[in-house]
Amino acid sequence: MKQGDLVVRKSYGGDVLFRVEAVRTHHAVLKGTDYRLLADAPIPDLSVVRDPESTRAVQQVRIKVNDSLQRMHNQRERQAVETVDHIRLATQENQPFFEVPGKVLHLDGDNNYLKKSMQLYNTMHVPSHGLHVHESQMADVLYQLLPQVKPDIVVITGHDGVLKNRLQEDLYSLGSYKNSQNFVNAVRVAREYEKNRDGLIVIAGACQSHFEALLQAGSNFASSPGRILIHALDPVYIAIKASYTSIRDTVNLSDVIHGTISGIDGVGGIETLGRFRVGLPKPKITSVGATLKS
Repeated sequence: MKQGDLVVRKSYGGDVLFRVEAVRTHHAVLKGTDYRLLADAPIPDLSVVRDPESTRAVQQVRIKVNDSLQRMHNQRERQAVETVDHIRLATQENQPFFEVPGKVLHLDGDNNYLKKSMQLYNTMHVPSHGLHVHESQMADVLYQLLPQVKPDIVVITGHDGVLKNRLQEDLYSLGSYKNSQNFVNAVRVAREYEKNRDGLIVIAGACQSHFEALLQAGSNFASSPGRILIHALDPVYIAIKASYTSIRDTVNLSDVIHGTISGIDGVGGIETLGRFRVGLPKPKITSVGATLKS
């Protein structure tokens, strides 16, 4: 077994696919390929996977991911048609218009997950700025970046988890988590910058994060109500949904939560206005941050 190998844990029934980050004397440091999970395991408990696409762990995740992505594309197509119809009805003609999706600032404690996230933002034409930042530095980085980037939506994510040997009653203490306190600190900085939850949408947390503390700190959406593993792209899905929901409408809570890969045990949130705008007439020169559409 060596660094870079794909493995599953025998004691967990091979439920999650990992990549070996480092090999120690008796154990290996692991990183989930799909889930935001950083773990270690005894080397005898690990089984090397030669064909990841054939494993149950990967197959189940792929189905959920494909369903989630298809839902995003379908919703975007319906919205485009509805916008054209609305403009035609309001102007009594096929008036060219332009769209301005909400801009996302995405801070991620994992560079690989950040790359996947930015690819999805680009695919969905969401204006975005991403940065790989260690969880402990996120609050300081946000303090500097928010006035510069001026985002509509902030995503604060990376790695987290409940520390070992914690009792059920310990789950409501921030000291029982790897990075929830760091995420809470970053959310508080975001709320100092913009107190209105509709003025700046904050999406925070990772696997097993302290959901209640993140909401109390000022998040609109957070993980994880059920203290479960969340998929790497769940925060991105919510950000895209908010980016393309009209400022006249609230983000449909049931739709966005059940549309994520992890579901209601993975993420939750509060009613929040969207950040998508339509404008008339279509400028001759493309505005910064705007997606022009005829």
